[in-house]
Amino acid sequence: MRKKNYILFLLLFCAVSSFAQEFNASVSVTYNKIQSTNNELFNNMRRDIYEFMNNTRWTNNVYTIQEKIRCSFSFTLESQIGADEFKGNLQIQLNRPVFNSSYQTTVLNIFDKDIRFRYAEFESLKYKENSTNSNLVSLLAYYANIILGYTYDTFSLNGGGVYFSRAEAIVAMCQNNIEVGWKSFEGRRNRYWLIENIQDATSVGVRRCLYMYHRQGLDMMEKDIVTARSSVLDALELLRKSYRERSNSMFIQLFFDAKSEEILNIFSEAYREEKTRVYNVVAEVDPTHNSKYKVLIKN
Repeated sequence: MRKKNYILFLLLFCAVSSFAQEFNASVSVTYNKIQSTNNELFNNMRRDIYEFMNNTRWTNNVYTIQEKIRCSFSFTLESQIGADEFKGNLQIQLNRPVFNSSYQTTVLNIFDKDIRFRYAEFESLKYKENSTNSNLVSLLAYYANIILGYTYDTFSLNGGGVYFSRAEAIVAMCQNNIEVGWKSFEGRRNRYWLIENIQDATSVGVRRCLYMYHRQGLDMMEKDIVTARSSVLDALELLRKSYRERSNSMFIQLFFDAKSEEILNIFSEAYREEKTRVYNVVAEVDPTHNSKYKVLIKN
């Protein structure tokens, strides 16, 4: 009888554990610029990163399979430095389901143009919070917390604060790393400046926008599209206020990198007056995509 109970306990433990992890992350590693006879090394790299992202427990919350966060990590390796060191770039995308629909909205689409890390084949990746980690592990842990912060902010007002703070702590611990991307003087669009922008007081409106746009806007489209569109417009007005306080915010630009096409789709059937109001906001706050937005005010 004791043996049966023990087996039942193991089965229940495994079932709960399978729901513990937060991510449903896809990982790709492109290495065609590297002359190598050991293609298996890159297959193992992809597998180890995939397992690290999806098997590490990042929060104290329990996720069902359907609730796991969908994201992708696309590594493009451009050169190999020595036997186990690589340089390249990383594209990260985060998607979120919209309530009462099959639609997945893109919340974050970020390009990290300068990554460098060591990868030792057959050595598992392990993350130790508040401790020094390899640059690859720090990189993955940083973006895991950025993704969590964004995700939780879209479901509850300022809900991602604890994860943004963890990302900030990782940046602080990486200040002595020789690899670039962690420091303030290494350009204005890197890991340091992203979390600095997010945590800055001028970004209060941006974080509120993430909540209003998704929870009070997109999630309500099926129920009341007119009210939902109005909430999206109110959210964009909050962005404009933050933009006027800090026009070079990477946080704001990343919002529009993910949302410019979606904004056009949301307001494609709106009233002319509402389209004009939206255009006046986005033309000011997101001049990069201004030519695209002009469709809103065409006759």
